[in-house]
Amino acid sequence: MVKQAFSGRPRAILLDCGDTLVDEATEIKDASGASLSATLIPGAAELVRSLKSLGHVLGLVADGPLATFRNNLGPPGLFELFDVHAISAELGHEKPSPEIFIHALDALGVPETEYYRVMMVGNNLERDIKGANRLGLTSIWLNWSPRRSKIPADEFEVPDYTIALPLELLDLLDVADAG
Repeated sequence: MVKQAFSGRPRAILLDCGDTLVDEATEIKDASGASLSATLIPGAAELVRSLKSLGHVLGLVADGPLATFRNNLGPPGLFELFDVHAISAELGHEKPSPEIFIHALDALGVPETEYYRVMMVGNNLERDIKGANRLGLTSIWLNWSPRRSKIPADEFEVPDYTIALPLELLDLLDVADAG
């Protein structure tokens, strides 16, 4: 598949949660594996709030139980800022399966012809980047956590863009808008 490049405002921005918005190393989990609390990555709350205040359409695309995301993103007021929540435990599909991404895209009203105008930001090359690339989304790898591979295993794991901190996404959006 040849991915279309785009400039300008993205149609939607999809975000992962673990090691993209919250630091997985700080999670406190219950017996079922749901996270009860976690510390946000520096700049993550400011990123989500800024994106929303700038009028961007946001989707949370994440693997795990719904309680994890309500517990970690709810208290700082981030969970409700997402226009859609595509959560693996609720949908029965984990990334990189296209179904979890397509659920979010359909809920946001994004036609397949405009998938390339959707950004997916995540920390996991094997799940976030591969899943996004296979659908033709614009993939943005947050290379922040030491917990995941940093070497793409195949061409689908090669991100379109790489950022080191969540707030760097705002700079990337400024460049896209200028293009």
